[in-house]
Amino acid sequence: MVRARGQLTRLRRALVSDVAGFRQGLAALAVSSFGDLIAGATLGALTGTLDRLPGLLVLVPAAIGMRGNIFGALGSRLGTAIHAGTFSLTRRRDTVVGQNVLASVLLTLVMSTALAVLAKTVATAFGLETISIADYVVVSLLGGVLSSIAVLGLTLSIAAQSERRGWDMDNVAAPLITAAGDMVTLPALVVAALLVERPGVTPSIAAVATALATAGVVAAWRTKLPLLRRIVAESMPVLLVAGLVDIVAGLTIEKRLESFLAFPALLVLIPPFLEDTGALGGIVASRLATKLHLGTVAPRAWPSRLARDDMVLAFVFAVPTFILVALSADLVALVFGLASPGTLLMVQVTLIGGLASTVVAVLVAYYGSVAAYRLGLDPDNHGIPLITSSMDLVGAVSLIITLLAFGVG
Repeated sequence: MVRARGQLTRLRRALVSDVAGFRQGLAALAVSSFGDLIAGATLGALTGTLDRLPGLLVLVPAAIGMRGNIFGALGSRLGTAIHAGTFSLTRRRDTVVGQNVLASVLLTLVMSTALAVLAKTVATAFGLETISIADYVVVSLLGGVLSSIAVLGLTLSIAAQSERRGWDMDNVAAPLITAAGDMVTLPALVVAALLVERPGVTPSIAAVATALATAGVVAAWRTKLPLLRRIVAESMPVLLVAGLVDIVAGLTIEKRLESFLAFPALLVLIPPFLEDTGALGGIVASRLATKLHLGTVAPRAWPSRLARDDMVLAFVFAVPTFILVALSADLVALVFGLASPGTLLMVQVTLIGGLASTVVAVLVAYYGSVAAYRLGLDPDNHGIPLITSSMDLVGAVSLIITLLAFGVG
């Protein structure tokens, strides 16, 4: 009883101390969930494409996750810049914004190519029949570039509006950017997949992509812009690890593809479920990164009161978010005539799996941010990629385990 009363006191304190943050975060998560449902509907309609292009599903979580990783981290850095008073929207390359934009473009080229290689390598290692490495490169690079144009514009727009209207970007950036990444990446991958298996076209594009990625690494290494060099140098290792984790998440789902094809409503559920778990952790990671930079949260093993308040908020957001995701996914499936295991089961699976994932999300967000800060690294560069990629894998495993527990799959 005493413990329950203490938890309620902490919850009330967290809400009262940051009412604006709660409203902004919940609104952003609602928009994020709606956008992710569009991505989910797209994925649910791709059953034929997934059958025709074996192994493509291995790449999907990594491709959509990478947009959130790169531009979610960009949003986190811009949020810190706004708080620190160094944000200025300009076209100059040597400014904080200019160097951040260049870094995001270079990372998009390099990581899209790297993801293709990782997807082919991991899928082959686990004995899956797959499309060729050139096909993977074309789908990953073209899908990545097309979607990144839109997500970059949105991220800069959110930052400008946050500064102008007094929003806390740490509350809104992660959910909105990850949702935008989902909405535009899946259709972009579908467009890119149209070029797959075309003689002469695919190998040529793959060769050009590899050359551009190599040139991007060299350019970043030799640049005289210090912030650009630091962002790329710190981001590439964590993004590679994040990409590998996302590939394993995709492999996990690919292994259970028959279950998802039997109930395409579950395919609709995948993008919002995975991205909302990542977004919840992303909110915590972004808020903690800013507080670590400003010195209001100490990087210690046991979270301080302010850090615990941020973690409690994640669970406050989680309950309505996952219920909404389940109901909306089931409704989308009904509208598009996709088979569903039932509304009640959708809600139970999503809520139980989502809350279990949220526990991991807040722990990864806190200790990942603290570890980066203690190592002298920028938690803005590491928090979002670490949380979104790990939650893709944790979310996929949680979803599948929960489905198995309820006798689905």
